[in-house]
Amino acid sequence: MTSTAVDFAAIKDKQRSGWETGDYPRVGNTLQIIAELLAEAADVRADQKVLDVACGQGNAALAAARRFAEATGVDYAANLLEQGRERAVAEHLPVTFLEGDAEQLPVPDASFDRVLSTVGVMFAPDHQQAADELVRVTAPGGRIALASWTPTGMVGQMFKTVSKWAPPPAGVQPATLWGTEEHLAELFGDRVEWVTLTKRDFVFRYRSAEHFSEWFRQFYGPITKLAGALSDADRVQFAADLADVPRAFNDNTDHTLAAHAEYLEAVGIKH
Repeated sequence: MTSTAVDFAAIKDKQRSGWETGDYPRVGNTLQIIAELLAEAADVRADQKVLDVACGQGNAALAAARRFAEATGVDYAANLLEQGRERAVAEHLPVTFLEGDAEQLPVPDASFDRVLSTVGVMFAPDHQQAADELVRVTAPGGRIALASWTPTGMVGQMFKTVSKWAPPPAGVQPATLWGTEEHLAELFGDRVEWVTLTKRDFVFRYRSAEHFSEWFRQFYGPITKLAGALSDADRVQFAADLADVPRAFNDNTDHTLAAHAEYLEAVGIKH
């Protein structure tokens, strides 16, 4: 597949509209622990220049700033950036937030010691271009650290459920391929040496599977937008389908939900 065969610009416009629907940080803020673990795995140090790509509301940028790094977050959704700025002010953390595309980052070559992304860059439709940008902006000897949902984990299964209601654009590779060692090797080749590739679980904790479904339909932008476009009858069925996903990964034996979602934590050194 060549990038010229797909209208990535149109796809990104539609994606941006999805992320700007609902209130994604109501979901994204619960994932903060992923960013903290990633910052530790990447060995983020004081005074390093750290870039959080497809930062959303700034989880990894804030994690870097807590470690006294010079943190910058980039995302194309203006509303998410604004919430990132509000969080940084509330936590008294100096973070710069820039509006920009993960496939065309608005920063110079080799300008960051650490380049992070927590379940963010994986959604860029042109995987190769996004990977090339991560390499471009990382200084030689610097580290690229990614946290990406796996295809077989809970979130991967949720995306499969969503795709039954809204098929993905033709020619675009699944985002969860970023959660596989094979895909990272294909995207980065010998430009990056992956020093740790660790499968971790994030636990989605909600009142119930139904509560999870309701929360995601209300706040997770792309799902919010999809649910709003369905008929009343289809919306009911979609809600049930969405609740079935975490139920299959739930450890709790009472009415509450603790659904384990696998992701790949990958840390590599740029040659």
